[in-house]
Amino acid sequence: MDSIKPKKEGGMFGINDNNTQADNANDPKPVSAPSETPQNPFGDSPDMVPPPPPPTLQPSAPVPAPVPSPSATFTPAPTSPSADDSLLDLKEQALKNLQPLVSHLDQTPEEKFKTTMMLIQASDDSSLVGQAYEAANAIPDEKARAQALLDVVNEINYFTHKNNGDTEAKS
Repeated sequence: MDSIKPKKEGGMFGINDNNTQADNANDPKPVSAPSETPQNPFGDSPDMVPPPPPPTLQPSAPVPAPVPSPSATFTPAPTSPSADDSLLDLKEQALKNLQPLVSHLDQTPEEKFKTTMMLIQASDDSSLVGQAYEAANAIPDEKARAQALLDVVNEINYFTHKNNGDTEAKS
């Protein structure tokens, strides 16, 4: 008599996928093709009932966005004009004190140019453009020197357009 191997545990969740084999490979028993009706994965026991299908999600009404409470919103503290004025006054004093000291800084020509451009832009002082031009010409790297000279030209354009705009507005 043919002996049958125990069921394999290779199916999903340890459920037999109807894989049984005879020890005798010459056994004339045909292997049945899977039927077109799905098999009950819970066995043939009538007591076993498959679980109900998962509930389908029904679209619900859109949830409105939460409205932040007044205490949850950030409002920057208003700055007083006197605080802004005092900072601007301090800036002006620092720039005036720094301008004569820049020549004492140990800087490369490129650093000197950048410092001079910062002073020009921070103070809106066109009298420093000549110093920026000299510093730009002293930069040894041609590419950096070309960019610096372009920056000088842009500053000159700024001041000439600004001055032309001032005279046009006055006339």
